[in-house]
Amino acid sequence: MQRILFLCTANKLRSPTAEQVFSQYPNLEVSSAGLGNDAAEPLTPEHLEGVDTIFVMEKAHRNKLSQRFKKHIGKARVICLNIPDEYAYMDPELITLLKTRVGPHLR
Repeated sequence: MQRILFLCTANKLRSPTAEQVFSQYPNLEVSSAGLGNDAAEPLTPEHLEGVDTIFVMEKAHRNKLSQRFKKHIGKARVICLNIPDEYAYMDPELITLLKTRVGPHLR
C-alpha cells in the first residue's frame, strides 16, 4: 500500500480533488491537507507519519512544507505538480492535469 498526501493552500479545491480522484485507485492510501492558516484541514505532523510521497501543487508549498515540517517529512518524496490555483473542485481540466502529472509517480 502506497501512502500519498496532497497539499495545497486551503485544502478546498486542488488537494481535495486529488484526494477524491486517487482514493479510487487500488493500493493507494490517500489524504489531503492545506498549508494555509485558514485551511479546511490544516497540515499537522500526524498527516506526515508513514507517508511515502507528498504531492504539492506549487513550489511555494514545497518551501513552506520544508520550513515548517522538515523534521516530520522523513523519507517521503516531495513532488511539485506545478498546478496553479485557478481550478474549481473536481474541475475536469484539473482532474486531467492531476492524472497526467501524478500517474508516473505511482507504483
